[in-house]
Amino acid sequence: MYRKTTSQKIKTRARKSLNKNFEKTPKIYVVDTSLIINKFLGKLIKKGLKGKIIIPNAVMAELENQANRGYEEGFLGLEEVANLHKLKNNYKLQIFFEGLRPNEMQIKFAKSGEIDALIREIALKNKAVLLTADLVQAKSAQAYGLEILYMKPYCKQEKKRFFSFLKKFSKLRKKT
Repeated sequence: MYRKTTSQKIKTRARKSLNKNFEKTPKIYVVDTSLIINKFLGKLIKKGLKGKIIIPNAVMAELENQANRGYEEGFLGLEEVANLHKLKNNYKLQIFFEGLRPNEMQIKFAKSGEIDALIREIALKNKAVLLTADLVQAKSAQAYGLEILYMKPYCKQEKKRFFSFLKKFSKLRKKT
């Protein structure tokens, strides 16, 4: 319990130093997987985000992988990217896909930050603003001196954990 509380405090403190606002002047943006899965990109565009949006091929590979494994997030992400092509006609923005697809080693170590590193490289190369809903990605990008726009994700994952805990708990109670 203590460890979780401390972790939560650290995360809250970490979020305070992250930029949550954007300028409505055209810029170059690099998008990571978490922002797409949480459906923030379309919302940002409708609020006035303008300029060049770069979607790393590593992000597309991650979404495709999730969809191929039957995960809802993968399908939602691919749908969100497809919808961007409709939005670009109504809003002042350009959409580009850039970068290498991750190799087998990078996929294997994705949880260790290998794919996030590919995404940050593209942002560094293009002197772009990194758009993310991943706290660790945001803090890493900040450490590299990247400009970031961090969107706090919805608590969907925490709700899933809570309800799975309740199911396990109710099964245990029935056994006793």
